[in-house]
Amino acid sequence: MIVVTGAAGFIASALIAKLNELGFNAIIAVDDFVNLTPEKERNFTGKTIQRRVDLEVFHGWLDEHQAEVEFIFHNGACSATTIFDKAVFDKLNYNYTIKLWQQCVEYQLPIVYASSAATYGNGELGYDDDHSFPEKLKPLNLYGESKNNFDIWALAQEEKPFFWAGLKYFNVYGPNEYHKQRMASVVHHAFNQINENGAMKLFQSHNPNFEDGGQMRDFVYVKDVVDVQIFLMNSRKHSGLYNVGTGKARTFKSLVQATFKAMGKTEQISYIPTPEDIRDKYQYFTEAKMDKLSAAGYHKPFHTLEEGVTDYVQNYLMKEKAIY
Repeated sequence: MIVVTGAAGFIASALIAKLNELGFNAIIAVDDFVNLTPEKERNFTGKTIQRRVDLEVFHGWLDEHQAEVEFIFHNGACSATTIFDKAVFDKLNYNYTIKLWQQCVEYQLPIVYASSAATYGNGELGYDDDHSFPEKLKPLNLYGESKNNFDIWALAQEEKPFFWAGLKYFNVYGPNEYHKQRMASVVHHAFNQINENGAMKLFQSHNPNFEDGGQMRDFVYVKDVVDVQIFLMNSRKHSGLYNVGTGKARTFKSLVQATFKAMGKTEQISYIPTPEDIRDKYQYFTEAKMDKLSAAGYHKPFHTLEEGVTDYVQNYLMKEKAIY
C-alpha cells in the first residue's frame, strides 16, 4: 500500500492519478474527510483508492497497518498564507509531521513530505536547498515558518527514516487546483478572468526594482512535481531537502501572455494594487537552485512555462476538465 496524505488536495490528487497510471491502485488516501467539500471530492473522480482514512485517526491506523505500507507521501498541510493563527500551523504542519516522522523511524518506512519555497522568505539568502540554510532563513508568513521549522527539526534528528525527502515546492500550477479559490495559481485566475471579461488584472509592483507584472516566480507544472515524487519513490537514495522548480524564474506578465495565447485571445492586461494584507510579505523573485536534484539522478526536462500553460489551458480548463 502507498499512503498519500492531503489526498483530496491539489498536488496529492495529481500524484494519485499518476500512481494509478503506473499501476499502483492500493492507495490509502488520508485527508480531513469529515469536512471534505464537494469541490475537493471532485479530485477523486476517476481515481482508484483502496481506502480513505481520516487525518485524525491516521496515526493509529498506521500503527496497526504499518507492515502493509510500502511508501508514504505526506502532502497534507494547511497551506493558506492568509491564515494568522499560529496554533493551526503548529498542529497540522509541524506536530502532525513530527509524529508521522517518528512512526517512519520506528517502522522503517520511507517518506517524501512537502516543504515549501515559502521557507526562503524574501530570498535575500538565495534559493539553495543545502542543509546549512534552513536555520538562517526568515520566512515571511506562518505557513513558510511552519515548514521551515519542521525542516530544521528533521535535519537535527539523529534517528531518521532509511529514506526521506523534504520537497520545497515553488509556484505549482495545473489541474486539480480549482478548489483553492484565492490560493489557486495565477494561470487558473487568468483563465477565469479572460473567459469572463476578455482581460486580466495583475498586481502592481510596490518594489522599485520590478515593473508592474515584472514580479518573477519559478512556475512549475504539477505534472513535473508528481514526476519528481515518483522518481524519489523509485530511487530511495540520497535523502534530504530538495527544491522542486524549473530553475528558471519567469514574470507574471509572461505567464498571463502564455494564457492568452493558449486561449487564442487578444492580450489585454491591466494592473491593480497588491492587497494590503499580503503586500509587506510579498515575494518579488523566486528561482529554484536545482543542482541537488540533478545530482541525485533526476534528468527529465521540466515543462517550459509556455508548454505547461498550454497543456493546462487547452487540455483541462478549456475542456472544463479540471481533473487530472
